[in-house]
Amino acid sequence: MPTDRGQILLPIARAAIAEQLGQPYRANEDYSWLHEHRACFVTLTQHEQLRGCIGTLEAHRSLLADVKANAHAAAFHDPRFPPLTRAELNYTEVEVSLLSVMQDMSFHSEADALAQLRPEIDGIVLEFGRYRSTFLPQVWEQLPDPVEFMAHLKRKAGLDPRFWDAGIRLSRYTVSKWKERDQEVNTRP
Repeated sequence: MPTDRGQILLPIARAAIAEQLGQPYRANEDYSWLHEHRACFVTLTQHEQLRGCIGTLEAHRSLLADVKANAHAAAFHDPRFPPLTRAELNYTEVEVSLLSVMQDMSFHSEADALAQLRPEIDGIVLEFGRYRSTFLPQVWEQLPDPVEFMAHLKRKAGLDPRFWDAGIRLSRYTVSKWKERDQEVNTRP
């Protein structure tokens, strides 16, 4: 029996995608912790390039349902990409990120907020009025500078990268993450 949750979650995510494409793929769903309410993101990559990423920031359903729904959405409903095809599945890598509980950040200025960021640890949610965006902690690999990280996070929300207002809210979270290439997970049925 696998003790690493990634060895359970990754096949569940892959099975949700494979099923939609008419490919049989088995995943063991018989673990009680899969029925706890948790939030996750499912990220798909091809040749180390993003191919889809959809997730939930706050737990509102079982982890099992969240993984399946987010895997399906990352593969077929990420507006940045066309739906995944059956031919692509064999060279698409799945990653599951299990989120911690969100923590509101308290700060007095953008400089204060930037000083509190923990590169490679924090996932950040930025909110301002109707604008909202998030970056998983993994994004620090591409954007290691907090100023650049924040600018891209604002741009993703639809704001100018130089924008700042006292009404901006920031929250942080951490993740436990698993990638297929790091696990002994069979990616074929």
